[in-house]
Amino acid sequence: MTDHVARAAALLKEHRESIDRLDAILVYTLGERFKHTQAVGRLKADHDLPPSDPTREAQQIARLEDLAKQADLDPEFAKAFLNFIIQEVIHHHEKHKS
Repeated sequence: MTDHVARAAALLKEHRESIDRLDAILVYTLGERFKHTQAVGRLKADHDLPPSDPTREAQQIARLEDLAKQADLDPEFAKAFLNFIIQEVIHHHEKHKS
């Protein structure tokens, strides 16, 4: 193996290790986020509040798009990702209401 191929392999390994750590952070962060949204869902159900809050959702989407731009992340991807999370949260809130 040539030096440049070995160096590329080492860099690839480093990048993959970083990606693996970041994936773990994302999973744990989502887990923590959903613990809080579950608590919100129970609170809304206990007080007969609607599972969806379109005003809050629009604010969050705008906020996330701004953060995505700051982070050099495609804002459309960030928006789609947050919409997916919001729909999942609403689904959980609706289950609490039942």
